Amino acid sequence: MMGIRSVIVDDEPPARSRIRRLLERDPTIDIIAECGDGRSAVDVIRGQRPDLVFLDVEMPEMDGLEVVRQVGVEDMPVTIFATAHEHYAIRAFEVHALDYLLKPFNRARFAAALIRAKQQLAGNLNREAMRAVLAMVGGSAAQNPYCERLPVAQQGRIVFVNTAEIDCIEANGNYVRVHAGTSQYELRETLAGIEQKLNPREFVRIHRSTIVNLRSVKEVHSWFHGHHLVILKGGKEVRMSRYQRDVAKRLGIGES
Repeated sequence: MMGIRSVIVDDEPPARSRIRRLLERDPTIDIIAECGDGRSAVDVIRGQRPDLVFLDVEMPEMDGLEVVRQVGVEDMPVTIFATAHEHYAIRAFEVHALDYLLKPFNRARFAAALIRAKQQLAGNLNREAMRAVLAMVGGSAAQNPYCERLPVAQQGRIVFVNTAEIDCIEANGNYVRVHAGTSQYELRETLAGIEQKLNPREFVRIHRSTIVNLRSVKEVHSWFHGHHLVILKGGKEVRMSRYQRDVAKRLGIGES
């Protein structure tokens, strides 16, 4: 007997792995695909027409809500949304009775969401509720589309780092290293991907491998051959690429 054909969509590999491990405990679930971005999720949902999808709300380039718009509410499978944010999305899902998982979720909360999804599969998905969520969340996202907290996998748990506390982010191979005060965190993400999640009014890319929080900049020193040295509040020094007019203006320095 074929199980409930399920798809996991999340841009964070640790998050996908956790959902997979939890689903593998249930013999009624058949995981047919995992997607790390919105575009591939749209293709899989259209092409394979799963019964159930676990859909991350916040993803770079195409987020979970845009996936729903691209596929179309009428053609979406039963959907359990996942989000690391406690603001607009949670209120929308609660008001309109669609299920969601707030990261980091525990086994009991996941099990409750899965039971509810099975109940939905036995009846009809409330498509009017999904339309209402898209309208409500879409408006809020337009006002605040940027992350306020970054979820970081650390020693088998998820740590949330407030973006306001981040001093800088540096590329480190296939990861980025997040510096927040005296703490450091590694995140499997490209610098370009994480840059899209951050408010450009607060963060600026000063080098191909470095993003800084403008509020954390203490001093800027002229350096060699048109480069600058940026000193952060905690004393960390990062190099700014050869003179960039827009970046220099935001740092409050003139051409030298």
